[in-house]
Parts: sequence; structure tokens; C-alpha cells
Amino acid sequence: MSPGQEPVFPEYEADTSQTSKLLRKFKETPFVPIGMAGFALVVGYGLYKLKHRGEMKMSLHLIHMRVAAQGFVVGALTCGVLYSMFREHVMKPRE
Repeated sequence: MSPGQEPVFPEYEADTSQTSKLLRKFKETPFVPIGMAGFALVVGYGLYKLKHRGEMKMSLHLIHMRVAAQGFVVGALTCGVLYSMFREHVMKPRE
């Protein structure tokens, strides 16, 4: 951005450090990072259990791992949507 040009979204460009941007996004939508962390945990656990899967085929194990990870993410995003609807419609002060 040139020195004489104003930022398009000043509230988003005021914070320059990555940590402050991440904290701001976490406060705005807390269930997205929770879903991402859960996805990483499910995949990590699935890869750890890959060694001890017994007689199960690898493709079947990977499909189960994918479904569990996607289910966690969809569940977290659904909770986030319900939370934001609750916050906007129920907790919103009457005008």
C-alpha cells in the first residue's frame, strides 16, 4: 500500500501482528479454531491408531478417520452458528 493511500478496511489493518489478528478472529468466531483444532486432533489420533488397526483395511480406516474429522468440524461450525444466532436474537437488547 502506498504511503498516501488510506486503508480500505481500517479496523482490520489497525492490528499488524499475526497474534493480535488471530486473537481478534478467535473472539469473533470462536468455534472455527475449535473445529480446526479438533480436526487436527482426530487426524493425529487416527494416524497414531493406523499402526494398530488389526485386520481392518487401510482404506476403510482412512474413510472412518475422514468421517470422524469432518463430523467434528461440521459439529463445531453448527455450534458456532447456533451460538451466533442465540447471541444476536436472544441476548440482543430490545430497541
